[in-house]
Amino acid sequence: MQAARFLRIVHVLGRFGLGEFLPPRARLARAALWCASFGADTSRPRGERLRLALESLGPVFVKFGQLLSVRPDLIPEDLAEELAKLQDSVPPFAPEAARAALERAYGCPVGEVFASFDAGPVASASVAQVHFARLKDGRDCAVKILRPGIGSVIGKDVRLLYAFASLADRVLPDASRLRLREVVSEFEHTIANELDLVREAANASQLRRNFADGRLLVVPEVYWDWCRREVMVMQRVDGIPVNDVAELRRAGIDIPKLAREGVEIFYTQVFRDGFFHADMHPGNILVARDGRYCGVDFGIMGTLDDRDRDYLATNMRAFFERDYRKAAQAHVDAGWVPKGTRVDEFESALRALCEPIFDKPLKEIYFGKVLVRLFEVGRRFGMQVQPQLVLLYKTILQVEGLGRQLDPDLDLRSAAQPVLERFMSRQVGVRGFLRRMREEAPRWSAIIPQLPRLVHRALEEQPTERIEQALQRIAEEQRRQANVLRAIAILLAVLMVAAFLVIPA
Repeated sequence: MQAARFLRIVHVLGRFGLGEFLPPRARLARAALWCASFGADTSRPRGERLRLALESLGPVFVKFGQLLSVRPDLIPEDLAEELAKLQDSVPPFAPEAARAALERAYGCPVGEVFASFDAGPVASASVAQVHFARLKDGRDCAVKILRPGIGSVIGKDVRLLYAFASLADRVLPDASRLRLREVVSEFEHTIANELDLVREAANASQLRRNFADGRLLVVPEVYWDWCRREVMVMQRVDGIPVNDVAELRRAGIDIPKLAREGVEIFYTQVFRDGFFHADMHPGNILVARDGRYCGVDFGIMGTLDDRDRDYLATNMRAFFERDYRKAAQAHVDAGWVPKGTRVDEFESALRALCEPIFDKPLKEIYFGKVLVRLFEVGRRFGMQVQPQLVLLYKTILQVEGLGRQLDPDLDLRSAAQPVLERFMSRQVGVRGFLRRMREEAPRWSAIIPQLPRLVHRALEEQPTERIEQALQRIAEEQRRQANVLRAIAILLAVLMVAAFLVIPA
């Protein structure tokens, strides 16, 4: 079965004349595509041919193409622009199949769960489709149902992607820097999450808690009693598609305000929560009649740890302030450029590429272009791709494109900077120190009482001569660092005084 699928892929790639993408040293692969390329139409641009080939190969390759569209470090700009046109939409599966899936999930007829169920789907994608229904208690809801058999189809194609990544590692000279197997692994993790609708429901619940005040974003309530791995039931939301600008104007929505708040919502998710909606294309975003955003489809969510957020905040702040030295140092400190990279050379390269962008009015600065320039610099300096940030890069481009579609005069910096400054003030300085002290206090309170017992056990387990050697090393170290310790003691005293001054009684 895998062999047949592999031959199908080779046939499609050959039919669209894609052998030109392979390096000369990949003789066997080039020969296979050449054999499959008889009658190929190569009159179209190569990016269009690649997009059409991926669409022909099905949902996994469409989604992987969407991922590549936001990886200018991997593919040229003309290909990225064309792959961005890939649409994750396919014909719906039959109403009978939807009802059969519901009955398998619930173990009873659909009529025992829903008072009414609309047979025609309101949305259909490669992984699932959505129907409207009404629960027995009268609540209107949206029912998301996995496409039958999609799990096995995706599993087989992902295994083939791993095989292609391994082949690329052998034939592409730059493959080690690109870390293609890690990119495929990140993709596999992302798409696997989409196949578990209970996980998606949990994502929705978490995002709803994060925006519990409902000021900027409405997240539908999940109806957990009716959620299964193959079925998700949630509150039905009514809104205007965010890209229907004419209808938004007719509804009296303040479009520039809507664009600014969209940027604020995204960067709040990134920096405040480290948990963000990572599939913010127009089909997943509605606008309520009161002007608030309504999010749907929570299958793809991104997460960032403190280190990633600190790195991003430092870099964004440095770019906004045109402080290229700080941006270069952040890359070196994070270990994302090779050891021995000269900070001054990296700084000079960043300045040369970014100054032409920033030497414009703020409204003409596209952060997506900054990312592209950053990837170009990274390629020259051997910067490794960070797979955990792929979703973030993709979503930044989506958010910026959506914001400027709503308001061409959108000033991304003025919209994002307040969120960034709040994050930085929370992370650094006295406030950041005190916050970390509060967060760590429960762990310290549990560990400190155990220290005498742990020290006693360690002393019993270690030979006497090793203990004596360790004590001698400690004594020598203490003598060398006496001045440092005194300085630390003074600093701690100052911080404690500052804490008493800033903490309200």
